[in-house]
Amino acid sequence: MTELVVAAAQHSIAGIKLRNEDSCGIRLPDGPLLTTKGVAVIIADGMSGADSGKEASDICVQGFLQDYYSTPESWTVKTSVQRVLGALNRWLHGQGHQRFGSERGLVTTVSALIIKSTTAYLFHVGDTRIYRLRDGDLECLTRDHRTQVSGQKTYLTRAMGIDVNIEIDYRTVTIETDDIFILTTDGIHEYLKDSDLKALVSAQPLDTESAAQSIVMRALDNGSDDNLSCQVVRIAALPNDNEDDFYRRLTELPFPPPLEPGMVLDGYRVIEELHASKRTQVYLAVDTETETQVILKTPSVNYNDDPGYIDRFLHEEWVGRRLRSPHTLTVLTTARKRRFLYYVTEHVEGLTLREWMRRHPRPSLKEVRNLIAQVAAGLRAFHRMEMLHQDLKPENILIDEQGTVKIIDFGSTKIAGIEELASPLPRDDVLGTRNYIAPEYLQGYAGTHRSDIFSLGVIAYEMLAGALPYGPEPAVKKLPKLRYTPIVHHNPDVPAWVDGAVAKAVALNPQQRYSTQSEFIQDLTKPNPTLAPQDPLPLLERNPVAFWRGLAIALFLGHLFLIYYFNR
Repeated sequence: MTELVVAAAQHSIAGIKLRNEDSCGIRLPDGPLLTTKGVAVIIADGMSGADSGKEASDICVQGFLQDYYSTPESWTVKTSVQRVLGALNRWLHGQGHQRFGSERGLVTTVSALIIKSTTAYLFHVGDTRIYRLRDGDLECLTRDHRTQVSGQKTYLTRAMGIDVNIEIDYRTVTIETDDIFILTTDGIHEYLKDSDLKALVSAQPLDTESAAQSIVMRALDNGSDDNLSCQVVRIAALPNDNEDDFYRRLTELPFPPPLEPGMVLDGYRVIEELHASKRTQVYLAVDTETETQVILKTPSVNYNDDPGYIDRFLHEEWVGRRLRSPHTLTVLTTARKRRFLYYVTEHVEGLTLREWMRRHPRPSLKEVRNLIAQVAAGLRAFHRMEMLHQDLKPENILIDEQGTVKIIDFGSTKIAGIEELASPLPRDDVLGTRNYIAPEYLQGYAGTHRSDIFSLGVIAYEMLAGALPYGPEPAVKKLPKLRYTPIVHHNPDVPAWVDGAVAKAVALNPQQRYSTQSEFIQDLTKPNPTLAPQDPLPLLERNPVAFWRGLAIALFLGHLFLIYYFNR
């Protein structure tokens, strides 16, 4: 297996100026961050007409390199960088007004490059530049944000710190081994032809440090009267797992043997087996160091040669360790070395929502609201981390003895940041449960947070109606013919406005659903006039049983009347 290998260097000088207002930085992390966050390169040019351009460029570079790696590993590069640059821009703008009383107080241009897996992510504001040299061809990948006013005079049209909001150019490019990226400030590229830039890098492609220095000195020799900064980044190697390499990495830890009560596995003493299926085993155990009860989840030996299964099993633990919510199951960590493949979670004494529903076949609206609101809070924890649960159903929801709801089973969770990584394994499996999965999955489309809201709506419907909104097991071919069955057909005590809220949550078209869980919970709590029908439903639709019963009684009485009338 080959991982991402990058050679990078930078060189920055004041040139003929007394002060260097450029700033640049590179971070090449190791370990998991190299995989999940990638390599970060950033260059900034403090605006010379600003009150403190040097401070602005330094803050932008240092803040970016620190804050980007502090964002969740589950976030996409785009989300992470735009959040960080957006926050830095607002800080620069606010401080510029507070300290200098001007929108030109702390202003800088910026170009940032993130190299993750086999993709380069480019972010750009101003007139710094990012070039790519590939197979002898040099291409500028950014567009200067400058406008010509008169003659040769130009002005920046976009920069960090000028306004409270900032528009950031964004693009991605697939990278290849031996690609070279070059980042420059205008003190370089305004005094070097593209042909000179290409020649200087091509002359020493393996020595990024010498290339960066040569570029700076050539621009200075060509008469540059500005600060000069250059970064040269070469892609030395790319991740190129094939399925065999991937499988070897996944199976560094062997599957544990069958566990029996009393056995001790890495400091966990097994009490009993709680659940076993063809895919996993779940055991109640005691941590012998803390004497606390925990749950051990182990993979089934039926899949010890299935890399896709093992990947999803490891994926569950990865997700659980990054979620922080009282409404999601906590995956525990330990300093003890593991000898086998398994993971440990908190022990929740309680029952699944499915079991609760069997015991409460006709719950009150208040009880349903309370449980659905807690599930929604758990989903919010996933969505804030750019994760989708994708398999929300009553069996994957626990209710503890205090009534606290927890979402469990993260094996189908989609992680936006991990989806950016190259993998030899297909990622297009539909892993949800058919009665609860959003229809867009069945049609082959990617899910969104609205897909989880669909599943939440189905659960709410089932709790209130004791049935499913579109009948059992909807299939792809049936989707165009599916029609929502109002809850009142099953439970006439449910208000029409509640029925309307649930109908919106389970709309077949994702764009017609709620965009956030909080909107759904709000409409379950307070009547939304736009969702309640303007005219009451006829009795036949509200309560067909009562309608036909009443009709039968009326016909029976009418029949008795006719018999009486004709036999007087």
